[in-house]
Amino acid sequence: MKTSLGHLGYCTNIHPGESWTDHFAELKKAIPELKNRLSPDAPFGIGLRLSNLASEELEQTATLVAFQNWLAENDCYVFTMNGFPFGGFHDTVVKADVHTPDWTTEARVEYTKRLFRILSVLLPVDELGNGIPGGVSTSPLSYRYWFEWEQPVARDYVFAQATQNVLEVVAELINLRRQTDRLMHLDLEPEPDGVIETADEFIAWFVDYLLPMGIEQLSEQFSLTDEEAEAAICDHVRLCYDVCHFAVGYERPAEVLDKLKNYGLRVGKVQISAALKAEFPPGSRSTDQLGREAVKKAFEPFNEPTYLHQVVARTNDNDLLRFRDLPDALAAFDDTHAEWRAHFHVPLFVQDYGLLQSTQDDIREVLRLQAERAFTSQMEVETYTWDVLPDALKIPLVDSIEREMKWVINQL
Repeated sequence: MKTSLGHLGYCTNIHPGESWTDHFAELKKAIPELKNRLSPDAPFGIGLRLSNLASEELEQTATLVAFQNWLAENDCYVFTMNGFPFGGFHDTVVKADVHTPDWTTEARVEYTKRLFRILSVLLPVDELGNGIPGGVSTSPLSYRYWFEWEQPVARDYVFAQATQNVLEVVAELINLRRQTDRLMHLDLEPEPDGVIETADEFIAWFVDYLLPMGIEQLSEQFSLTDEEAEAAICDHVRLCYDVCHFAVGYERPAEVLDKLKNYGLRVGKVQISAALKAEFPPGSRSTDQLGREAVKKAFEPFNEPTYLHQVVARTNDNDLLRFRDLPDALAAFDDTHAEWRAHFHVPLFVQDYGLLQSTQDDIREVLRLQAERAFTSQMEVETYTWDVLPDALKIPLVDSIEREMKWVINQL
């Protein structure tokens, strides 16, 4: 839906269905009711998630036209897509395979190009008849623990190969813009333990690999000046600001945005999401130790086997320790840990989980900055863990999405 701060929708990765038939059936159950509750008198925005299989099916002309007609009949529109999970995302063990296939592979390139072709057809026009921009969020190139990441040769190989493949998508986006007049951007989503994990790493990749490789290739391929090639790259490759991910890494929103601005880089979309956090009682008295153990135990119900739940611990000396998954953090817990933040997309509308809290304040800060700076036009609620939440936090899915969306609308 169009709000004072930009387009707002929710990501359909919350719904199961890896084939288009199955996923569309879930959308038809939920979206008309949600639109009626949330946006009865105005178009309702959707952040569409398609698996590789679903994208192949939806790109078929008859299927895509049928979906366009359904969107029009229900006064809905797609303005962004989630192209991070390629394969199964529900009812299967996902963990690090959420990165498979990564950006070193042609399969990831073809999948992403297909999503953009679909999006170029689905993007609506605004009240002036101009096509609105659209984005596809994607993985942070790969998962760093698949490589000997401390070895410069390994890092350079991953960055060079992945960047070459990203540039193939950029070339596709330049061509699509010339053919359709649609501005679309690929939005890389830094994530704990991704090859790109932080704002600094995104900037370093962009400056050290994407720009030099891209300017050389695109200037020749499209007869552009170096300045025009650089502008095209910055138009078509942006950052996906997942609030949960940056909060887990203790990165402050204003600092991230300032860093991007200093390099002329942009945010393609904000994924509105919340992580878990808790501070541990300081001190060595027995009561302090009991309190620390109680906080640790409060994390244990969130230790589930489907998704990775990386933990970043802040120590008493303000160093950051990174753990690949919640079980690793639970096993390594000691008296040096002052705070934990866990990559578990918890409901936005809940601030306190007993001894734990959410990073809800980071969402408020990001939305405040959006009101001040208007650094993106796209906002997407992304809470996909309903099936794996502790039972006490589960409510019916449509009701949950409604509460998420209403909480964000109230913040706006």
